[in-house]
Parts: sequence; structure tokens; C-alpha cells
Amino acid sequence: MRLAIERMTYGACGLAHVEDGRVAFVTGGVVGDVVEAVITSENSSHVRATATEVLEPSPSRVEPPCPLVGICGGCPWGALARQEQLAAKQENLVSALERIGRFSSERVRELVKPIRSTPQAWGYRNKIEMTPIIEGGRMRLGLHGCDPTQIVSVKTCPLFEKSFASAPRSIAGALSYLGNSRDLSLERVGIRASRRTRALEIALWTPTGGFPRAQTVRVLSDAVEATGVVRVMCKGERRARRVSAQETLHGRGSWTERLGPQELSVSAPSFFQVNTIGAEILIDLALTALSPSSDEIAIDLYSGAGTFTLPLASRCAGVAAVESFGPAVRDLRRNLERARADNVEVIGGDAVREFPDQDADVLLVDPPRAGLAAEAITLIGQTSARDVAYVSCDPATLARDLARFERDGVFRPVAVTAVDLFPQTFHCEAVAHLSRCS
Repeated sequence: MRLAIERMTYGACGLAHVEDGRVAFVTGGVVGDVVEAVITSENSSHVRATATEVLEPSPSRVEPPCPLVGICGGCPWGALARQEQLAAKQENLVSALERIGRFSSERVRELVKPIRSTPQAWGYRNKIEMTPIIEGGRMRLGLHGCDPTQIVSVKTCPLFEKSFASAPRSIAGALSYLGNSRDLSLERVGIRASRRTRALEIALWTPTGGFPRAQTVRVLSDAVEATGVVRVMCKGERRARRVSAQETLHGRGSWTERLGPQELSVSAPSFFQVNTIGAEILIDLALTALSPSSDEIAIDLYSGAGTFTLPLASRCAGVAAVESFGPAVRDLRRNLERARADNVEVIGGDAVREFPDQDADVLLVDPPRAGLAAEAITLIGQTSARDVAYVSCDPATLARDLARFERDGVFRPVAVTAVDLFPQTFHCEAVAHLSRCS
């Protein structure tokens, strides 16, 4: 079947149309390609297909530096030129606001500002995770493939911090060697690296129970010079990432990164943006939207380890920071102590149940991919805050929530800016600025 890729979707696929008018989601093609494809599944409204040959390559098709593009799942847009990636991400944000948020095209043109991008298209990730697999009775470590059931062995990952490019291979080799003589029961291996602080942390995710601590540290120390090796013990279903405890096997018990003037410590289970320069762009956009003054109070919901809390604390009279994840709460307290920020009240708990009692002048939210609960939007509307900055990692839930704010009639979105934190993928962050309706 011959298909012409018309645009990129919010996913790994390109979009085309088959002769009968149905939409085709095509894996392996980029916008502008004409491909030969085979259908892998179909229904009355659409088909899914895989490109088997590029008949007419797009002017936007490039040769990626990684030979595993299309096999490994880490960079599904790796064969698409950077400028086309940016255009596609901007288009996906616009589409979400129109389709899901039901904002008019004219309104969306007013709202959406030019996309912000980071200078590095490759080598920007400060973190990767490898997964163990047993093959032929031997353990190896790799990255998830485009087929999520497959694990792909890699010698290096061009997305990972360039100054530590050899670390994943060395760590994988050491753990594979050790795992073939001892039961490590590894669920995943996290590697975090910072060009700025030179911190390299290895996080071994395992069930609770016995573990060869001394042997693991010895083998890893022979392979790489890590500033910290930690074991994260989990309970329950593997994908749930329910942390039972963490123990430090070697060096520091957390990873450090520098964000602007601040240095943050982040424990292995805690979230931190994988693109440090991109995180600084998010901070800049959020602070520009809020423009807080030294006599104002801020609320920071879903504060994590303090990415936005510390910049707010340095500009405001006081901050109430709410975070539900225990390790992140502990990281936040440690980071505030290091920064000598004594004007922050840390509230551990759910953002809705523990919504701060005090009023605020400005409010920042950085929710997970699911977005804000309806109750959170209602509570935000009951404050007297003049402006809200909404940091989002999903254009669909952002569009839904902005529409909810607009319907409530208290806050109105005035600007939305996409930020390309994840080059070579379809993922995109965005910062929305909402102002109180007059």
C-alpha cells in the first residue's frame, strides 16, 4: 500500500489517508515521505500500518546519529529534521486546544506563542533507565524498543549526556557480569548524570529482601566512577513504582544538579526534568508569567524537589509548597535548608486534600500527566491570586483544564508556550499563563 505522510501525530506515527478515506497511522514514516506500508490492524474508522520502504523521502527526513532509530523506542522522531519536529509539536498543541479545549481558531492564534527550544538536539538527557532481560540463561540490560515488549541492547545512547556517554555501556556490562553469577532481582537501573556538578548516580531498583551489596559496589566501582550508588526497594506491581525504602550503597544518597543559581539534591525515586536547560526555560516562563514581587505570597502545587519552589522563595515573601510523594518532600526540605530559604511552608500530602489555608497572590501548578482534578481547579478559583502559571507535560490534559478554568469564569488563559524539552520525541512541555478575569 502506497501512503503519503501528511503530518506527525502526538505519538510515534505519521498520519496519512488510505484510498477509502480512512485515516492511517503509519510507523516508520515522517511528514512528507511517500512510503510503501503494510496494514497491521484496522477498523471502520482507521488503520494502523508500518512503513516497509521509503519510496520518496521527505525533504525533512534526516540521517540520525543513532542506528537504532525505529528499533529503540527512545527517539521515535529521530529521522525528522529538528525544525519540522518543532513545527509538529506546535501543531499538536494548537490541535489539542481546538479539539479538546474547544477554543476557537482565532483565540488559539492569540494564545499560542512561538515554541521555545533547547540548543541541544541530542545529548540532552540527564537520566536514562535500563531494563534487565534474561536471554539464553544470561542477563543483559537494554532500553525499551518501539515494541514495548522488546528490550534493545545499546552500546551508548546519543540522547544521554555526552560527557558521560560511555557510562551506560560500562554500567550495563558490569551489572550483566554480576547478574550472571548472583541473583540481583533487578527491576530497572536508573542512571543520572550532570555536566554541571559532575555527579553520576546509579540507582538499582529491586524488590525488598537480600542483595549482594558489597559485590555490587565493587564491580560497579571497577566499571565507572560514580558519586553515588543507591538501591531503591519496591513493593507491589513493578510498574507502580511504589517505594518501600532506599539505601545508599556507596557515596552520596542523592544526585545533585545546578539550576540557575540553585543546586538541588534529588533522590533516585523523585522526579526531576530530564533536560536541565529545558527546565530553566520552564522556570523563566513561569516566573515571567507570575512576575512575583518581594511582598507577595505564592502557592506551589505539586512542588516536587523544589524546581519552582526555590526560585519563588527567592522572589516572594513566602511560599506554601504542596507535594504528596514522600521522597520528594524530603528532597524539598533538604534543598530549602541548603538554600537557607526559611520563608517556605512545606505541606506533605495530596494537592486537593492539603490545599493551603492561607491566601496567595500568585499560584504555580506542575501536575502529573493526568492534569488537575476538577476539585483543584475549584480551589484555585476560590483564592484571590491574580495570576496562575500552569506547567504541563501533556497538551490534551492542559487543553481540558484550560477550558475548565475558562468555564468557571475566575481565571482566563492569556498565553500558552510550548517548550521542546524532549527533542527526537513527540513529547512536549508547555507553560500556560492564566490571569484573573476582570
